Parts: sequence; structure tokens; C-alpha cells
Amino acid sequence: MQQFFKKTDLTGDFWGGLAAMLVALPAAIAFGVTIYSAISPAHAALGALAGIIGATVIGLIAAILGGTDRLISAPCAPAAAVLSAFAIGLLQDGESAGNIVLMLLLLGILAGLFQVLFGMVGIGRLIKYIPYPVVSGYLTGVGLIIIGSQISKLFGTSGEISWYQSVTSPWLWDWRALAVGAATIAAMLIGPSITHRFPGTILGIVAGLATYFGLATQDASLLEVAGNPLLVGPLGASSEGYFASIAGRWHELGGIHLAQVAALLGSALTLAVLLSIDTLKTCVVLDQMTRSQHEPNRELIAQGVANIASSSIGGIPGAGTMGATLVNLSSGATTRASGVVEGISALVFALLLSNFIAWIPVAVLAGILIAVGLRMIDREPLRFIQSPATVFDFGVVLVVIIVALSIGLIAASAVGVAMAIVLFLREQIGGSVVRHKFYVNQMSSTWHRPEAETRVLEHKGDQAVIFTLQGSLFFGTTQQLNALLDPEIKTRNFIILDMKRVQSVDVTAAHLLRQVRDALAERHALLILSNVHEKLPNGRNLREFLEQTGVTENSDTVRLFPELDSAIEWVEDRLLGEEERAQTAPEVALRLDEMELFKDRKDETLADLEASLENRVYAAGEAIYSLGSPGDAIYLIRRGSVKIFAPLGAGRTRHIATFGRGDFFGGQAFLDGRPRGNDAIAASETEFFVLSLEHFNKLADEHKKLAFTLLAAISRSLAMRLRHADTEIAMLQEY
Repeated sequence: MQQFFKKTDLTGDFWGGLAAMLVALPAAIAFGVTIYSAISPAHAALGALAGIIGATVIGLIAAILGGTDRLISAPCAPAAAVLSAFAIGLLQDGESAGNIVLMLLLLGILAGLFQVLFGMVGIGRLIKYIPYPVVSGYLTGVGLIIIGSQISKLFGTSGEISWYQSVTSPWLWDWRALAVGAATIAAMLIGPSITHRFPGTILGIVAGLATYFGLATQDASLLEVAGNPLLVGPLGASSEGYFASIAGRWHELGGIHLAQVAALLGSALTLAVLLSIDTLKTCVVLDQMTRSQHEPNRELIAQGVANIASSSIGGIPGAGTMGATLVNLSSGATTRASGVVEGISALVFALLLSNFIAWIPVAVLAGILIAVGLRMIDREPLRFIQSPATVFDFGVVLVVIIVALSIGLIAASAVGVAMAIVLFLREQIGGSVVRHKFYVNQMSSTWHRPEAETRVLEHKGDQAVIFTLQGSLFFGTTQQLNALLDPEIKTRNFIILDMKRVQSVDVTAAHLLRQVRDALAERHALLILSNVHEKLPNGRNLREFLEQTGVTENSDTVRLFPELDSAIEWVEDRLLGEEERAQTAPEVALRLDEMELFKDRKDETLADLEASLENRVYAAGEAIYSLGSPGDAIYLIRRGSVKIFAPLGAGRTRHIATFGRGDFFGGQAFLDGRPRGNDAIAASETEFFVLSLEHFNKLADEHKKLAFTLLAAISRSLAMRLRHADTEIAMLQEY
């Protein structure tokens, strides 16, 4: 756990927390007034106090329980948007003001519980994967809702008329409120570009108050608090006021119906998601600026507990806020102690200046929120219109905004999730599920075939086609895969599907594989699957899944191999007919004249050569030579097979070649005299003719032509292998 504070950080944390409070507290009061004045103008003071409690409680608890240094948590715009819309809806349904207050508190508590649940089950790491267009639409929608909710307060019109009626009815405007609000907005938006010494919120409050009291010099009624609709008014925080009112509301909890609580769940879930996104977005920005790493799940639990505590005592919920956090950072804060300072100073400031808060004009708070709403509007998606590739993404942003404004944030959240799924499907379907397609005569196995067999495979290799698959095989990509496989099903004897890069497979894709298998079986052809992993990235056991869905139920029509190379090797054996030969006759050791390397050589020449050879037998699994051993011999395989393993580093090796009966290996080190560059292991009991470098030198002294002929034959075979290896390397780079 990170250290809560260091002695040397106290000064920076104190000033950072104090500066952050000057930003967070006025905004929290504005949010509270917005929410509670939706019930009635008489509840505005109640809302202001709810904002103060939220700034204090959330600031303290989130900082103590959270793990993100410098993060400031306080009431925020998404909370104001959801809660005010919820209050308006209840008011329209005929709920009493007291019940609406209680339902608002329950909504905040449920949202906090959801956040705690998100953190406990690990959803904190998943929220950041919500697509940017959806988040952008959310934030812009919330910003516009905040602006719309403040229009009537900005123009000083009745809260009972809509924002567009306020805008189009200048005869209803209170020009005093408009002047105060306009001065606040201008100072908040323009002030930071002139001076960085004071936060924009403070500049806005000062400008709004100056304008208000400037107007008061001409209108004495503005200097009265009681009954003045332009001011917040007394907070009423006495024992007979706010806290007594909240305690009374909790006594009425038994009157809430279960159906009403159930109706809260959708709004609470929406609020929890928005608050979580707001918090984690701020944490991500903070990480980038401080090169730190936050713990998302821990932070969600802390924010959830803070929101539960705040709502339980009448405050409004909140989140990690960007503006106050950045002010905290720029003012020298380094630890979470700055958040505690912000919470404590918010309470102290409110208690000391409660009479001053009563004099804050409602239009000032409206101006603050309108400026906040304008900053929340994301203009980046406007670039999406410029390219056909991103027009759909712009459409997602637009749809989420329209739904948020016309129906509500709950519906917008549902549409956002649906659009996120559409975006995912578009990306999955838009990409090709087939990475590469090639034939066995284009990419052979690691088994080095004799020249005659290689020519056969070059001729017959197009009877087997290989598809390397990638991504997700699901209902959105099966049609594409079927279209690519269908022409090959009708003409090929073997279809190999390599699933090394497959991320997931669903039932629809499994059904397609069964259809492919059955169509091939009708022609006595085979479906071959390679790299069928027992654990996919999504946690599913692919081998088990294919068994359960019936894809691999018949081994006569479908074959599974652990890797692509073994699948290709198996197909090559069938194309060469070696499997049938191996079943009808045991392997017999070849004579020298039966080997491909020495065909058409004179008997007397071979007799001299054979006299220089040593016959050896190695058991299965026995090392013939190892990496770094002297390259002083060449090995001619009479029977059996040998596997070559190349080093990968850190003690790991990779199987790169297999040599069988009639072939040879070890020729490269034999020719250049350097140490062995790989390991050779007998794959089965193997018998060799071994020609040592010492015997070859003696043979060369006595039979120069024979030595030349032998070197020419070895060089020719190595050249063919090199040519084939070049092709293989090119194919593997594509693979």
C-alpha cells in the first residue's frame, strides 16, 4: 500500500487540497442547487447544503480508502444530470417533495453499492474498455443536459417552463440574472487564458458577485436575502433544519414500496457507471501526467463507500473530478493527504462562511454549471465526419447524445452498450478471419524428403489446402469463412485449418465446421485441425468444446494435430503413399547404392567409399550430436529418422527439421569445419553410415575423383535444401 503522506509533502498537500477545495466546493453547491431546485425553488438551500456535505464526505473517505495520489473526489456533473432528471420525473409522477428527497438519497446509496460491487468483481479494469465514441456521447449528453437544466436559472425565468421556452421568451427574462450569469461564464471561460494564478471557478464567482452587487447599487431589493429569488438563501443547517429533515425522511423509509426501490435500480446502475467512468478517466489522465499507476478496482470500492456515506447523511454522490484534481496537482500536492485537506477545508469553509453562501446568486451557480457543461462537450468526434472510415463512429456518438437528450441517460446507457457491441462486431466482421491460404506444395513440413519424393509433393501438393485462421470464429464471421472454404471443399482431398491465432469459437462456427467435415466426407476427403488449444484467451478449452459440439466425434472424417507441421507431415505421407507401405513391410536398412545421394555411381567406386564408412545404431531419443560439438562427420540414414532442434535461447529449442531413411544430415558443419549449430536426436531406433572427416581426407588422397563426386552430391543436396528453405522462410514470414 502506498504511504499516505510524507513529512516533506505536507506543505504541497495542504496548498493543493486548499486550492482544489476552491474549485470543488462552489461546483458541488451548484450541483446540489440544481438537483434540489428541480423539486421546488424552496429546496435550493437544501441542495446547497447537500453539495457541501458531498464535497466533505466524499473528499475525505475516497482519499482515505482510495489508492490514487492527488485524486480529488467531489460531487460531479453526471450525478447532477441523473439526479435532477430523476427528481423531475418523480415530480411529474405526483410524488411528494419529502419522498423525492428520500428517493434521491436511496438512489445515491444504491449507486455506491453498485460501485463497490464493480470493484469487488473486478469490473474496474473492464470499464476502461468501453469504446471512446460511447464515452464521448455520454459525456457530451451529460454536458448538454446540465446546460439545458440551467437555462431557466440563467435567464431568471420560472423553472416550470422548458429551456427552449426560456430562450424564445425574452419578455420573461430577468435581465439582472442574465447579466450575473453571463459575467460568470465569461470569467470562467476567458479568465484562465489571462491568468493561471486563480482557478476559473473562483474567477467566475468573483465576476458574478461583482456584477450582482454592482446591480444592487441601483436596486436596493437585491440587498435583501429573505424572499430574494435571485439568491441561494439561508442554508438552514440547524438541528431543526437540514439534518432534522433528513432524519425524518429516513423514518419514512418504511413507506417506500418495493416497486419504487426496483424502479431505482436502472437509474442507480446508470449513475454508478457514469461516476465510475468519470473517476477512472480522471485517474488515467493523472497516471499519464505523474507516471504512476492507479488501482481501478480499489478506487471504485473507495468511491462507492464514499457515495454511500455521503447519501446516507443527506449529501449528493460524486466521483474523481478532473478540474479539482488538476488544480491539486499544479498546486504541489503529492499524496492522498491532499484529498483529506480538501474535504476538511470544504467543511470548515462552509461553516465559517455559511452566511456568505446565502448571498451567492443562483445565476452564478447556473453560470458555473453551464461553463462546466460546455467543457464536457467533446468536439473531437467532429473529425470523424471527414473520413468514411469513421463516419459510423460519429453516428454512434450522435445516437447516444440524441437518446440522452430525448429519452434519458438510462436509455442512453442501454443504447451505448448496444452500440459498443455493434462497434465490436463491425471490427470483427470487417477483418479477415483467414490470415493466409496456401497449399502443401508451397509450404512443406519440417521432414526433409528425398528429391524424388519432393518432386511428387510438388506435383500432388495442391490436393491439400492450408488455411491459417485468426481472430474470433463466431456468428458474425462464419459466412465469410464459409465463402472462402466452399470452393476448396469441392476439389481438395485435404483441408487443413490451423487455429493457432484463433481467439474464440462459438456454437455457430462449430456448426459450420461440422458442415465442412460432412461435405468433405461425402467425397472421402478429410478435415484436419491443427493447434487446437486446450485453453483459448477467453478461458475456453477448444478441444473440449469441439468434442461437445460434435465437430470431432468421428475420427474417420476429422483429424486433430497439436501443431501445423505435424498435420502437414501426415498429409505428405498420404500423398506419397508411405503410410500404406509402412503398414505392409517393415523398414529395412538401405545399402549405399540404394541411397538417393549415390544413385548411378559405379559399384567399385561405392565399394571404396563403403570401406571408409562406419556403421552405427542409435536408440530412440539418443543424442547423435549436440550444439557446439565438432562438425567432424556426416551421417547417412540407412533406417529410422532423426529430428534436428535449433536453439532459441534461455535453454529452449525448436524442432526445425526431420530426416528419414535414405537422407543425410550434418553436411554443413562437415563442409565448413565449424562446430554444430543444433542438436540431432534419434526419433526412432536409427542406423547410419557415418563418414568421419579423417576418413574422408584419406579417401580424398587416394580417390580424388570420388571425393569430388561425393562433395558435389552433398553440395547439390544442400543447395536444394537452401532453395527450399528460402521459400519456406518467405512463407513463414507471411504465416
